Amino acid sequence: MFNSLSDNLGKVFDKLKGKGFLTEDDVSAAMREVRIALLEADVSLTIVKEFINKVKAKAVGEEIIKSVSPSQMVIKIVQEELENILGAEDSELNLKAAPPVVIMMTGLQGSGKTTSTAKISNILKTKQKKKVLMASLDVYRPAAQQQLEALGKQTGLDTLPIVENEKPVQITKRALKTAKLEGYDVLFLDTAGRLHIDDELMEELVEVKKLSNPTETLLVADSLTGQDAVNVAKTFNEKIGITGITLTRIDGDARGGAALSMKSVTGCQIKYLGTGEKISEIEPFHPSRIAQRILGMGDVVSLVEKATETIKEEDAKKMEKKLRKGTFDYNDLSSQFDNIKKMGGMGGLMGMIPGIGKMQQQIEDSGMDESVLTRYQAIISSMTEAERIHPKLMNGSRKRRIAAGSGTTIQEINQLVKQFKQMQTMMKKMGKMGKKGMMRQLGSMVPPKHMQ
Repeated sequence: MFNSLSDNLGKVFDKLKGKGFLTEDDVSAAMREVRIALLEADVSLTIVKEFINKVKAKAVGEEIIKSVSPSQMVIKIVQEELENILGAEDSELNLKAAPPVVIMMTGLQGSGKTTSTAKISNILKTKQKKKVLMASLDVYRPAAQQQLEALGKQTGLDTLPIVENEKPVQITKRALKTAKLEGYDVLFLDTAGRLHIDDELMEELVEVKKLSNPTETLLVADSLTGQDAVNVAKTFNEKIGITGITLTRIDGDARGGAALSMKSVTGCQIKYLGTGEKISEIEPFHPSRIAQRILGMGDVVSLVEKATETIKEEDAKKMEKKLRKGTFDYNDLSSQFDNIKKMGGMGGLMGMIPGIGKMQQQIEDSGMDESVLTRYQAIISSMTEAERIHPKLMNGSRKRRIAAGSGTTIQEINQLVKQFKQMQTMMKKMGKMGKKGMMRQLGSMVPPKHMQ
């Protein structure tokens, strides 16, 4: 998400960094390019105009022109205004109410509402230790209730038993009663959607909202629809009143215009970003972190959080000992690939590492995705235990046997061996290396296009 915007802004700021001081004309020229970059990212014209006016008013002041690092001051101003557009307030759900706290999920059909219900419920259960009940009110879409039920079984979350021929209001009453009697902390109401907004849908949602009195009314919107998603959010907010937004499919949205426009247009904070199809692929929305990612500053806090959630402390200590002894082997490499996939893949991780944004497109173009990591792991799985522990055993005949067993080629195995040696060397040197050195090492680990 924001790939194209980040690239375009990066080019603008690179030009500014090349100047020892900035004139008002320099700032004006830069703002024209920023304006184009935001419009190309599908941000609404009204928001772009307001953004540019605010940045320019701050950036042409005498304090900026005469500062020691004027380009950095301009970037800081842009960052602050991006945070204002994205919404400065906390994105956490409001659970400060007498249990069961009701969270009403709304949105058009196909936006990912049911999956988002399960994802957010799973966060509350695993991270906040809440007892959660999910209830599907969607009696119109075929197998919609069964879908939520299946997601509940998959995650170990409770769902309200399905009763045939019940209407949404009846289901709401039964869900409220069950949640109270059985001591649930949170009740999610997964309401029905439509292919488009109509009066019947809105009347039903208003009725359910009056009956359930939700603490949060979340709209789930597909970020790939761009400004259409913003218009949907605006209409839902006007008709029923929403308290927050979950943007889905942001992994496929390179522009990010919907995220940048939502807060300004609707007045509602984005609460979550759906980053993929898996239950774990969702993250809380943090405006400051997103602004940093857009400007190529990375997101170390989110990276550390992902690592903490993914990598067990015991495993991390074992790896640290092995690295100190210089005994990194193919079993360890395969484990690292597992961690990378759990943390969102190479592309997702690179966007969080400060200063490495320009390398992200190179990594994506190279095909360093989950499918490549899976093929690497197939090669490692076809090795004997001795070959995995003692990499120096690898020779031509062993490579031919491994290629036949893993369905790969000698060329691919040679590439893995090369990657392994580079990673082994990098990890030995990591403690002595600065950021620039680390970036060079990471760049050298990108495989060629034939591995796609």
